[in-house]
Amino acid sequence: MGFLVSKPSLTKLFYLWFVVAGAHSATFTFINNCPYTVWPGTLTGGGGAQLSSTGFELASKASSTLDVPAPWSGRFWGRTQCADTSGKFQCATADCGSGQITCNGAGAIPPASLIELTLAANGGQDFYDVSLVDGFNLPLSITPQGGSGGCSAPSCPANVNAACPPELQIKGSDGGVIACKSACLAFNQPQYCCTGAYSSPDTCLPTHYSKIFKRQCPQAYSYAFDDKSSTFTCSGGPNYLITFCP
Repeated sequence: MGFLVSKPSLTKLFYLWFVVAGAHSATFTFINNCPYTVWPGTLTGGGGAQLSSTGFELASKASSTLDVPAPWSGRFWGRTQCADTSGKFQCATADCGSGQITCNGAGAIPPASLIELTLAANGGQDFYDVSLVDGFNLPLSITPQGGSGGCSAPSCPANVNAACPPELQIKGSDGGVIACKSACLAFNQPQYCCTGAYSSPDTCLPTHYSKIFKRQCPQAYSYAFDDKSSTFTCSGGPNYLITFCP
């Protein structure tokens, strides 16, 4: 004989599911203010399940939404100058190497401007930042919508490519600078990568190159231990707005 559940019990179970599910997700709205198409990418960290979309096309002035369950930790970025050539999708900057519009669990190939975020469960404290640790390819920002306790909106609105020194530049087919490498990527030396003898906040300090990034975007991470001025928090389960070319 099967287990019989009355209608009131089913109704209660659905209500409890709805409350829990609703409390454990945030809506992310992506807006492209750039004068060109951007292909956002998403990556879940720590071996967690990937989001319902890991990459999509976002035309200039268009917007799109994505629901993200909490707890969750991962990153978002924008790919540029993308095309499907001979059945393989590729981007000139921040490509994820999947050969498709979706990144399918692959991260951005540096240089790439990043939004990094950890969503807490049950409306706890979220942590988020704009990071140029992996270099820069386009301006972006993240803005909490709702929430409490700080909830600043860090942004990197500057075109860092215009200030990028020649040794860090990546140029496009027309000779223009389309991305700016980090010093770590360009030189692979411990003092720039915060590795080896430089693997602590006391030994890995700002360099000539990280200061270039910091001058352009003071709220963004310019190197690995740039925490004090670049990590932001918000509580209460806010939604978020991610803007390309804010």
